[in-house]
Amino acid sequence: MTDPTMSPEDHWKVNDEDSDYRHETSYKDYKKDRRRQAHTQAEQKRRDAIKKGYDDLQSIVPTCQQQSEFAVGAQKISKATILQKTIDYIHFLHKEKKKQEEDVSVLRKEVMALKIMKTNYEHIVKAHQNNPQQGEDQVSDQVKFNIFQSIMDSLFQSFSNSVSMSSFQELSACVFSWIEEHCKPQTLREFVVGVLRQLNGQLY
Repeated sequence: MTDPTMSPEDHWKVNDEDSDYRHETSYKDYKKDRRRQAHTQAEQKRRDAIKKGYDDLQSIVPTCQQQSEFAVGAQKISKATILQKTIDYIHFLHKEKKKQEEDVSVLRKEVMALKIMKTNYEHIVKAHQNNPQQGEDQVSDQVKFNIFQSIMDSLFQSFSNSVSMSSFQELSACVFSWIEEHCKPQTLREFVVGVLRQLNGQLY
């Protein structure tokens, strides 16, 4: 209601102040609403990121996939279950990695042993080539084969008695123990000398 005692200038001033007040209040409400919307959007974005993380874990971890396949109706795996199964799977991967590293170490030792054996055989062949047997000392291929067969038969017998076949790891461990015990240069030398003496007595 307009005050009749007020002049037109006073009326204009009051109306102008009311307009400024309404404009300021509207601007504050607008800023408040914008902040609320920004907070809501940020919260939704955070929730979406968390949900995507759980979905990714559920699709990656095999045990989560298996449980999802057997879930009844719309039943979902809980977040706690997903996290626990993820932890269990990480522990499993660590154990597998350690086992594979041990297997690689065993294979490297086997390769090294084979290289040593290869080098020894090459030295034997080279020594034979440098000192070929001729004339009366020359022997037939059958005699050579008999010597080789006697050596291999005896080595295989000791190998069979010393090496276990129950598992690959046990086999690998036994092989190296057998090599260290029965394939030392001095041991092989004495063994081969014994075979040669035996065959020499049979031939001559």
